[in-house]
Amino acid sequence: MSGQDIAKTGGRKRKAAGQDIALFDRELVSLSPALRWREWMNRIEAVIFASATPVDRATLARIVGQECNIDLIIDDIREELRGRPFDLVSVAGGWHHRTKAAYAPAIRAAGAATQPMAGFSQQEAIILIAIGYYQPVTRGELSAMFGKEVSRDTIAGLRQAKLITSGPRSPTPGAPYTYVTTPAFLSTFGFDTLRDLPDIEMLEDSGLLNRKRVADDADMMGTKITEDDEYD
Repeated sequence: MSGQDIAKTGGRKRKAAGQDIALFDRELVSLSPALRWREWMNRIEAVIFASATPVDRATLARIVGQECNIDLIIDDIREELRGRPFDLVSVAGGWHHRTKAAYAPAIRAAGAATQPMAGFSQQEAIILIAIGYYQPVTRGELSAMFGKEVSRDTIAGLRQAKLITSGPRSPTPGAPYTYVTTPAFLSTFGFDTLRDLPDIEMLEDSGLLNRKRVADDADMMGTKITEDDEYD
């Protein structure tokens, strides 16, 4: 098949897909109100269940009628899931199916494959939480908070997992890179927004984090950041 034939075939497929979307019946006016609501519920739950990432409101609006109240649909689905081992939760500005925490021991005992975050240590999780609080934050500032070096390998692993990404250059000497969290961070931890992060005082009271060290070590960090973090 020539390149021109392939292009024509691709064009026909795209056109057919566009027609399918145009013909998709969102309003379901032929159904009774009760059956229409049930079908909207089924559609929304099916899309959320099939998605690997949280599904936002705009995406769900494509499969239901204009008069459909998505929040009420979600409430009804959650009610039906009461007593089941999983729930529909609000994370990262959308909705996602999640197993209830009460069943975590059973999942661990089964040894079943779970989400990638299961392979991260508690220390790495706390570093992520700290980035969430103080972003944009440099590696040197994180090291000062924890009282020990946060390694390049740790940062690289979190970046590879797409939980953090580079932020703006810091205004401190040497203009080191800063780091910020991604939507995948919110989804992985089950947060809807950064406002859902746990109380920072809890981390400090437990001795896991020390904000005071950042101020105390600021002058010393100036030259160290210049040398260590400029090319992170």
